[in-house]
Amino acid sequence: MSLTNTELLRAYRLMRTIREFEETINKEFMEGNIPGFVHLYAGQEASAVGVCLQLGDRDKICSTHRGHGHCIAKGCDVKQMMAEIYGKSEGLCAGKGGSMHIADLDRGMLGANAIVGGAPPLTIGAALSAKVNDTGGIAVSFTGDGGSSQGTTFEAMNMAVVLQLPVIFIFENNGYGEGTGHDFAVGSKDIAKRAEGFGLPASKVDGYDFFAVHAAMEEALARARSGQGPSVIETECMRFYGHFVGDPEAYRQENERQSLQEQHDCLMVFRARVTESKLLDDAQLDEIDQSVITLVADAVVAAKKGKAPDVEALLTDVYVSY
Repeated sequence: MSLTNTELLRAYRLMRTIREFEETINKEFMEGNIPGFVHLYAGQEASAVGVCLQLGDRDKICSTHRGHGHCIAKGCDVKQMMAEIYGKSEGLCAGKGGSMHIADLDRGMLGANAIVGGAPPLTIGAALSAKVNDTGGIAVSFTGDGGSSQGTTFEAMNMAVVLQLPVIFIFENNGYGEGTGHDFAVGSKDIAKRAEGFGLPASKVDGYDFFAVHAAMEEALARARSGQGPSVIETECMRFYGHFVGDPEAYRQENERQSLQEQHDCLMVFRARVTESKLLDDAQLDEIDQSVITLVADAVVAAKKGKAPDVEALLTDVYVSY
């Protein structure tokens, strides 16, 4: 295993932060404290962290409507994220982006995106910029199984191959495109194999296994950084919650969520792996659990005390002038 103890602790902290953040958001939204719409990432933490742990600020990511996990994994400030979701001026986007449009350009997080399949074309631009300017950076798009069938996604994959761009397409297959099953909506039944048809090296991994995702990303990243072009990684990881908070989830099988939480919790998988291997111990992980609970609770308190954007801010940051 190439990961150091410090990296393992950081990986667990990021995954645990995403889980606590999402479960807190779920509670706060259901109590009517958060405006707008939210889509939770809980259950898929190993996918975001396995990918983003290996990226730096020069590397760019584009996300989906389910973007909180990607933001945290890329290093966005948790308190500013919480303020943004609460619609406060202290938020990462001054309270005007909300849950589905969080961005932090300083961290290379180009934004969550409410358009299904919106990320791949944007990452083409980021990857082309990195290649032309020779920054050494790469671009990563996160897309769900629903977005994997969009025409814009196909065009982006084709262009990435034609231009041999340093871009990695991550398809997070959570089994459902909103409420439509993957097996019904994907004609080939296999997102990774379909991507190979565009000339892309493609792999499929267990998205609950941080180590499997990390290894696949390590290989794709080496290919991109050395000028060998784009790759696809499909991570299979069902989300614990509905498509959105409040989703009745009539499309799920009986006890499906309970089974996922009991048998496929990536945090439990990670903890078992590192403690049984004696790489980390329970006390170290328990300490992280407690510090993360405090961090997220403090973020909620600060967000509730935050200030709503001034009326004058309505027309600022709307258009860019060149």
